[in-house]
Amino acid sequence: MAEFLFTRNQMPQVQVDTLMQLWAASMLPHNGHAPFTDHRDLHQVIDAIPLGDIPWQSVQVQHSGEIPENGAPSWMRKSYDLWFCDPNAIVKNLLSNPDFNNHFDYVPYREFEPSGQCWWENMMSGNWAWNHMDTLAGEPNMHGAMLVPIVLGSNKTMVSVATGQNDYYPLYLSIGNIHNNVHRAHQNSLMLIAFLAIPKMDCENEDTAKFRKFRWQLFHSSLAHILSSLHPGMSKLKVQQCPDGHFRRAVYALAAYIADYPEQILLSCLMQGWCPLCTAVSTNLEGSDSIPQSRAHAEYCIHAFALAELWDQYGIVGDLTPFMNNFPHADIYKMLMPDLLHQIIKGVFKDHLVSWVGEYLKVTHGEAEANRILDDIDRRLSRPVLR
Repeated sequence: MAEFLFTRNQMPQVQVDTLMQLWAASMLPHNGHAPFTDHRDLHQVIDAIPLGDIPWQSVQVQHSGEIPENGAPSWMRKSYDLWFCDPNAIVKNLLSNPDFNNHFDYVPYREFEPSGQCWWENMMSGNWAWNHMDTLAGEPNMHGAMLVPIVLGSNKTMVSVATGQNDYYPLYLSIGNIHNNVHRAHQNSLMLIAFLAIPKMDCENEDTAKFRKFRWQLFHSSLAHILSSLHPGMSKLKVQQCPDGHFRRAVYALAAYIADYPEQILLSCLMQGWCPLCTAVSTNLEGSDSIPQSRAHAEYCIHAFALAELWDQYGIVGDLTPFMNNFPHADIYKMLMPDLLHQIIKGVFKDHLVSWVGEYLKVTHGEAEANRILDDIDRRLSRPVLR
């Protein structure tokens, strides 16, 4: 009733009072009462709900470097709005949500089949959670901690239906304790926490080095600011209520960032065409001298080499400040996870495999017969499946 009156109908307070009076009068012969005394009682019930929306807040960001007195491009003087919710409050809501009870892991674990083969299913069964708890175990103030892995994801998207051609840059957050079946069921386990700023420029100046650096640094500085409320919980235990109703001492950790390749390049401060996972060059992927990318390797190269050498030999953009520098134990190169939609479903299957099959059919059967086969495939895929 509260949801209908307050959200769907948006009934004015005076009308709520009148409705409750009529309702109460109709219930007198039955010794009953109205669901609410008046609008104040209704609002108190709504305010008492423990789980609710986190308020949005915004800050304005802009270029912080030197601005030429004459001929300064517009992006140097323009301010950009950054909208976000407090991620610490969102994590607290996720941890205390009773809907996740019995679908929530409180400790890392390893599961084996009788044959000895390891069985991976949820995030807390993976090597990262196990190894990170080993790292935390070396710190006396972290003993007895419940690990809360922070999972992030972002992808710039375009909305053109009914709104014109507008670009949006959403940032999402979840926690790795929640089981995968809950994530797949879309039961409020993935939360929208921010809309990142999208600086735009005319075509003439869009590809300049200064504007590219500004966009890269704006992205990292925005992430660092949005996630700053999580930082205290990464170095000091916080008592949090859990889905089973019990309270535990929790510690946060940046665990994974789900992104497609262009986003991974932006996050890892690398040049387009380089791998965010290893140092192998695109022309020699099996080179014996390649090593895994890591935060330690990037920081060593930045201190050891000039910017030009970093750019040419290692593909590193050395004059940026990555957002992960603000957080303990965070290594973006180990956090990066593939975007299943863009990299697997669309990238591997649609853009690569389907295109390859089409080209193979044309080479094998000729263009006319290949088109007939492809039409038959389309008809088969579009037919409803009988169960």
